[in-house]
Amino acid sequence: MIGVRDDLAELEGYHSAQVTVDVRLNTNESPYPPPPAWRDAFLEELAAVPFHRYPDREARALREAIGELHGVGPEQILAGNGSNEVIQALCLAFGGAGRTVAVFEPTYALHSHIPLITGTAVAVGQRRNDFTLDPAEVTRLLEEVRPAITFLCSPNNPTGVIDGPEVIEAALAAAPGLVVVDEAYGQFTTTSALSMVADDRPLVVTRTFSKTWSMAACRLGYLVAPAAVVAAAEKAVLPYHLDAATQIAGRLALRFTAEMESRVAALVAERERLAVALAALPVDIWPSGANFLLFRPRDVDGPTVWKGLVERSVLVRDCSSWPRLDGCLRVTVGTPAEDDAFLAALKEVLA
Repeated sequence: MIGVRDDLAELEGYHSAQVTVDVRLNTNESPYPPPPAWRDAFLEELAAVPFHRYPDREARALREAIGELHGVGPEQILAGNGSNEVIQALCLAFGGAGRTVAVFEPTYALHSHIPLITGTAVAVGQRRNDFTLDPAEVTRLLEEVRPAITFLCSPNNPTGVIDGPEVIEAALAAAPGLVVVDEAYGQFTTTSALSMVADDRPLVVTRTFSKTWSMAACRLGYLVAPAAVVAAAEKAVLPYHLDAATQIAGRLALRFTAEMESRVAALVAERERLAVALAALPVDIWPSGANFLLFRPRDVDGPTVWKGLVERSVLVRDCSSWPRLDGCLRVTVGTPAEDDAFLAALKEVLA
């Protein structure tokens, strides 16, 4: 029997721990559910779905609603099963054998993992010691490897650092191919590359409904890009890849922008409270523009702290095996009660 591809044989899947705990702060979900009025409207429309028919293959109504949100036409939107699927579509359409993507570590692991799955090589640049990104490093790597796709992430996961417009401009000036800015956490900050998207510029911005829209269970993400890029990426997605329920859920969510913004404001305020509390403990923390904080215990190694938190029914993300993040843990901003439980458990473990 022919085995798995040689380049995939030793590649590990992307996983986060799934254990039963009272406080789960490891996957950057919203701790708050969508508005009850959204649920009522969703269930009402879901009841009328003709389940014996395929969904709208183009997800036209959803794309029109997302385009209206961002002031672009539906031809500039591609929706998928989470932002990871639209990233995969880009890699299938623009990557592949003999092509390379560029990433800057430490950053979101799937920006390397998805290209490798699609047979695309990965070239790695480095962020500064404070995890900010030097435009000169961007220029250096892109001129050296000439990547088909350059991935930026702002706010960056798992560090929370925001890449300024000077970084994106440097990438656009040097990149021979696409520049993809992953803004999965974009609503938690005031900086966005969305206003820079134009038909004469090879810039793509990806977003997700999983975080600020409180819809992680729906698995919905999208990209905003020049129409030609969207048309190319559409060739790489499977037929009817976005089911009817997800299309309805996303379209209806956009009616509740004010409620989403209120949840975001509450989480930003809670993030700052959590950061102040962590700063009083023997840990090093990094500024964050997202709904999480990266920290490194000083006197106890990260995996030991992670295990101690789990024993106290609190789950955070162990990032200690990620590039340049030895001993680091990432905690999602939860409700005040969840964060208080985390802080109490952390104090016990560090003691």
